[in-house]
Amino acid sequence: MQLIENIRLAFQAIRSNLLRAILTLIIIAFGIMALVGILTAIDSINSSLSSSLASMGANTFNIVRKGEGISGGDRRRRKKGPYITYDQAIELKERYDFPAKVAVSEIGTSLGTVKFKNEKSNPNVTIYGIDENYLDVAGYELSEGRNITYQEAMNGRNVTILGQAILKKLFKDEDRDEVLNSTILANGVKYKVVGILAEKGSSGSFSGDRTILIPLQNLRQTFSVSNSSFNVSVGVNNALDLDAAIDEATGIFRNIRGLAVSEENNFEITKSDGLFSLFQENTATIRGATILIGIITLLGAAIGLMNIMLVSVTERTREIGITKAVGATRRNIMIQFLTEAIVICQLGGLLGILLGVLAGFGVAAATGAPFVIPWAWILLGITVCFIVGLVSGLYPALKAARLDPIESLRYE
Repeated sequence: MQLIENIRLAFQAIRSNLLRAILTLIIIAFGIMALVGILTAIDSINSSLSSSLASMGANTFNIVRKGEGISGGDRRRRKKGPYITYDQAIELKERYDFPAKVAVSEIGTSLGTVKFKNEKSNPNVTIYGIDENYLDVAGYELSEGRNITYQEAMNGRNVTILGQAILKKLFKDEDRDEVLNSTILANGVKYKVVGILAEKGSSGSFSGDRTILIPLQNLRQTFSVSNSSFNVSVGVNNALDLDAAIDEATGIFRNIRGLAVSEENNFEITKSDGLFSLFQENTATIRGATILIGIITLLGAAIGLMNIMLVSVTERTREIGITKAVGATRRNIMIQFLTEAIVICQLGGLLGILLGVLAGFGVAAATGAPFVIPWAWILLGITVCFIVGLVSGLYPALKAARLDPIESLRYE
């Protein structure tokens, strides 16, 4: 009951100095908003990337040209190796007899345009050349239609699989039944639609839904990819065999590339868990900077709160004398002022948490990432506000508790 009474008295004191309390409360709210908002946004993007990599599976790896893999430790410009040619990629696919699926793919353009009747996309469509194994290895699923066959991939037939964003852009609701087997123009070339991808979502600037997939050989015939490096993706049947699969692929590809025993690899192996670790490494710096910004803001709020609490002690000196005269102890006075400081901080914290969660939700919505309710950061915000209130209110509370009741009653 005494705690409830102290909280009630704290709200009365806040109402009597409303403007001062609101200004301090807003400063606290902005500190907590920065803390909770950015951390929530990072968690949402983290969850999105984790889901994207999980959809590829923990049993996949890619073989890429040296210098094109992602490295978290060395930020210097790395020397690039020779291109992975089409013939090299296909030879690896044919020679690799490990229990796994091998997919060969290559990007034609990320600035493509597609057209159907009077509807035309913006020039931001990724046109990707794939073989028959690509969908399984890359974690894509079909919502309608079929996959590109081996014969189509090798012979270069003009067929395509559409991403969801392209489907929605080109085909109105009444035309959806006509999508399969219809003919679209991609960069001026006619393609027959044989499949539609299930919704994939976005990872950073790349959108799996703003993509069309065409046979690999057709990509070579239609786009100038002679000076580009092909990508080899391997999906192992058993994730426990991943390291053994990488070792075998490395040995075969070294032989294909004509590397001597003493020469180092001129290609790189990348794994999905390596990309996730890199992302976590980079976001650790952002988290640290966010916490530092929040602490600096809250330090300013703590100084402001201590200042208004000291002013409050001075203004209420006579009130403190009367309270002591009717039997209040030093402990009662100290707890009353501490409660007031903590209540102001918690009100600011709750406002900051609300704004931070909304900011995190906004970032998640803008990037297409799933929103994650930041229970850990909400608890952190409440705890930090409690500590700030306790530290800021301690000295004013002690000063109020030490006032002499006789002198306080004489105070004008």
